[in-house]
Amino acid sequence: AAPRVLNVNVGVLGHIDSGKTALARALSTTGSTAAFDRAPQSRARGITLDLGFSCLRTALPPQMGPGPGELQFTLVDCPGHASLIRTIIGGAQIIDLMMLVIDVTKGMQTQSAECLVIGQIACQKMVVVLNKIDLLPEGKRQSAIEKMTKKMQKTLENTKFCGCPIVAVAAKPGGPEAPESETPLGVSELIEVLKSQAYLPSRDPSGNFLMAVDHCFSIKGQGTVMTGTILSGSVSLGDNVEIPALKVTKKVKSMQMFHTPVTYAMQGDRVGICVTQFDPKLLERGLICTPESLHTIHAAIISLKKIQYFRGALQTKAKFHITVGHETVMGRVMFFSPAPADFNEEIKEDVFDFEKDYLYQEEYLSKDSNSSEENKENDQAGEVQLPRQQWALLEFEKPVTCPKLCLVIGSKLDTDIHANTCRLAFHGVLLQGMEDKNYAETFLPKLKVYKLKHKEGQVERVMDDYSVIGRSLFKKETNIHIFVGLKVKLSTGEDGVIDGGFGQSGKFKIRIPDGLKPDTKTLLTIASKKKSKAGKGETTKEDESSKNDSVQPVTISLMFKRYVFDMQKKMIQS
Repeated sequence: AAPRVLNVNVGVLGHIDSGKTALARALSTTGSTAAFDRAPQSRARGITLDLGFSCLRTALPPQMGPGPGELQFTLVDCPGHASLIRTIIGGAQIIDLMMLVIDVTKGMQTQSAECLVIGQIACQKMVVVLNKIDLLPEGKRQSAIEKMTKKMQKTLENTKFCGCPIVAVAAKPGGPEAPESETPLGVSELIEVLKSQAYLPSRDPSGNFLMAVDHCFSIKGQGTVMTGTILSGSVSLGDNVEIPALKVTKKVKSMQMFHTPVTYAMQGDRVGICVTQFDPKLLERGLICTPESLHTIHAAIISLKKIQYFRGALQTKAKFHITVGHETVMGRVMFFSPAPADFNEEIKEDVFDFEKDYLYQEEYLSKDSNSSEENKENDQAGEVQLPRQQWALLEFEKPVTCPKLCLVIGSKLDTDIHANTCRLAFHGVLLQGMEDKNYAETFLPKLKVYKLKHKEGQVERVMDDYSVIGRSLFKKETNIHIFVGLKVKLSTGEDGVIDGGFGQSGKFKIRIPDGLKPDTKTLLTIASKKKSKAGKGETTKEDESSKNDSVQPVTISLMFKRYVFDMQKKMIQS
């Protein structure tokens, strides 16, 4: 039998021109089909446009288990151009180990920071490579490397990659024009570090088969080959696979892994799958899967976290570029949180509970958000109470096809590329997709997100011991009938119930079941006397100086909640 080959996917990320492709070339021994800037437009610009793949094989290090075998590092060369961040996010879902390439003469740059963010979301381990050390004058080289190493350690302090290895190399001494005979510096040391960082990624062959295809080409007399990385599940010869974007199902005729025929491949493997009678032009890149395992959705509920480097608030109704699975589309967001009483409850990770009530939020709540009125009332110290978990409803401008539970990233890709700012805004998990185009009618009413409404009016006058007339709570044209029976509270403490309209000008009658307190009656009597006197123009000297002028009107307060997606707009009081 062939020796076992363990595959570890290493993402090579970094700012444009940090030398990622040269590093991948220096490391690799076998080029995979997608390798090294093969797109003509990429060659012309000298930058990597697509996720290039190549690999290097070495003996299995001891921590990876006993026995003969090889460790294969598949180097996923992720493009650094800011506008290509979509591609990086696509690659990030399959990366076990990240290599962040930094130009030692420049240090952290915008995209290095964005790569760091993606790494923290999508990957467990990292190695930092300080490249282009040949540009440092020999005498000062060592101290410059030490200085930059310290700087990088500081940057990584508050991330999950704190304390990761930092290696200095020159992937292509003398730059792109130099002859190929120049030996790279530090690359063999880097390979040793990669071996020490390699781990057995937890691979799971169960579950639906899903593969990210990055190439599709035909081979005469064989059929069409799709190459890519298996994101989940496994695939065997003879299986049926679906190309969901085209709604086509094909049978697997043969499979190869790095030029060796195989009959089975599973999560994490890079594989070429051959099918017949399929035009490769139809699928340059995209997903293939177990038939019917993906859904195409128009909207979704996600749980999410804001990315700390993103400047600015995340506002409800704002539009973001949303990356779901392997697609990026524009989408509009609406944020919501648990009801304030449940802010501290533990919440199940991968499910959304439709039984619970949720509070609508104008923006994602974070330490620097302007706390809304409702949240302020619960809390005097001015500290914004933050819930343990927050969600968003995403509404896509066009439907997306993705797995049932998948990573979601929201970004503002229209921000100026050269602005030194992180454009990734939030990341989360898709909990519930809505496949029905008419989800607003069929699905959203099940989502119990409410707004708290608070209206204030004033008592106009007393009718008798058990009722008063109120004003200024409703507009003249409001249909008061729908408010009949709602509870109100007077500022003097009595509870009342709205009984019905009074006259034509939006005034209304309130019943006070327990009767008015004597003090309240006195207060209201003084207030209405004042009015009638003022009306007759009888202001006397002592009136002006008397304290009674400052009689506070008695206010009426009406609180209710209304569910955002309730077609009937019912008002609910606890």
